[in-house]
Amino acid sequence: MSKIIRTEAGGVLAKAVEYHGFVFCQGVTAKDLSQDIRGQTRQVLAQIDAILETHGTDNTRLLQALIWLKDIRDRDVMNEIWSAWLPSGGAPARACVQANMADPRVLVEIMVTTCK
Repeated sequence: MSKIIRTEAGGVLAKAVEYHGFVFCQGVTAKDLSQDIRGQTRQVLAQIDAILETHGTDNTRLLQALIWLKDIRDRDVMNEIWSAWLPSGGAPARACVQANMADPRVLVEIMVTTCK
């Protein structure tokens, strides 16, 4: 049986789950919710980088991304930062939708799946 590795597992979620060389990240939100969409997106991507590094992978191994925006009109600005963060030719399969956030100050939440 293959080992399942759960990073910072709590009662509701784990920061990431690794299984068979795949890393499934939690939905990541910014820590400083006073930031605008640019600032929050940068914070989220930096946290994703740290999670992936913990599991021995990085954004060059992205397979899928799910992105939730409080306001879909922020998509172009978020995409600017997202595209700069992606490796050349390394875009994952992706969905990006508008959603009601659990905390109204959250402007973006991103969840990724990678392989090692």
